[in-house]
Amino acid sequence: MIALAVPAPFDAISGGYLYDRRIVAGLRALGQDVTVHEMAGRHPLPDAAAETAATAALAAPGRLVIDGLGLPAFRAHLPALVARNATALIHHPTALETGLDRDALRAIETTMLPAMPRIIATSRLTAERLAADFAVDPARITVVEPGTDPTPRARGSGSGCHIISVGTLVPRKGHDVLLRALARLVDLDWRLTIVGAPRDAAHAHGLVALAEELGITQRVTFAGELAGAALDAAYDSADLFALATHWEGYGMAAAEALARGLPCAITSAGAIADVVPKPACVMAAPGDHNSLSRAMRRPIFDAALRAEMADAAWAAAQHLPRWEDRAALFLKALP
Repeated sequence: MIALAVPAPFDAISGGYLYDRRIVAGLRALGQDVTVHEMAGRHPLPDAAAETAATAALAAPGRLVIDGLGLPAFRAHLPALVARNATALIHHPTALETGLDRDALRAIETTMLPAMPRIIATSRLTAERLAADFAVDPARITVVEPGTDPTPRARGSGSGCHIISVGTLVPRKGHDVLLRALARLVDLDWRLTIVGAPRDAAHAHGLVALAEELGITQRVTFAGELAGAALDAAYDSADLFALATHWEGYGMAAAEALARGLPCAITSAGAIADVVPKPACVMAAPGDHNSLSRAMRRPIFDAALRAEMADAAWAAAQHLPRWEDRAALFLKALP
């Protein structure tokens, strides 16, 4: 029996939650009995409700796996986690999350992460950061990267350059940087669709206001959460994927874009630069909208260049990990 503790709601749309859901589905397909404990309260900086939920999850039978977003809520139970031989599932340390109290989160994770009996990281870079920055014994870390599904190649918009950016509307994803970059390119024919849940309401409202301030409201669509056929349709009509992230533990949205043969405009922040090969992308430093604007100008303007980048993306997609074998690797990593 396996018990997964994760902040509620489990059906939230984000790369991390998608990973968790696909792993749970894969484990069940392998015949494993998996119970998901959705933890109430505020995460990752826990409130009383979150700590109460952690106490309840700790009582669940089976091999305990805790999503890193919920791990700080267990800080009072660290000795019990060690005794329980629990596993932490780390997409990226929450101390790297822009817009939160990073010092407080780092203090918690610096204490908890080195003590965890086992850690599953979702990228090589995250594993390296855990060892270098949080003193985690590399022997305790197993990397199980996200998978992708075989997907038809995107057909594109057929007119101008339709840019798609997929990621929850939180500061770390850098949507404000992307908007400022594109505002310098109004002489070109582009439109932008931002797909993502307004997880941080104040930040989301600020992005809408920023688009208006920059005079690009008519070119920008905030599509909100999309999944399934609606998300597939959004990718299919795109000509270029863009994500101005400040940090990615892996970059699942970029991998999904590659799987559809989409060229990418990204930053060099975190593992996303490992996921997307150089021939398939243009790249800028995180937080630098001027650099991103310069990088994006040519692929927006030059359809022939986009086609070359798309071919490179499609070729790279054939070598991406597939979901069909992820659960078996995950299961093998559990103590």
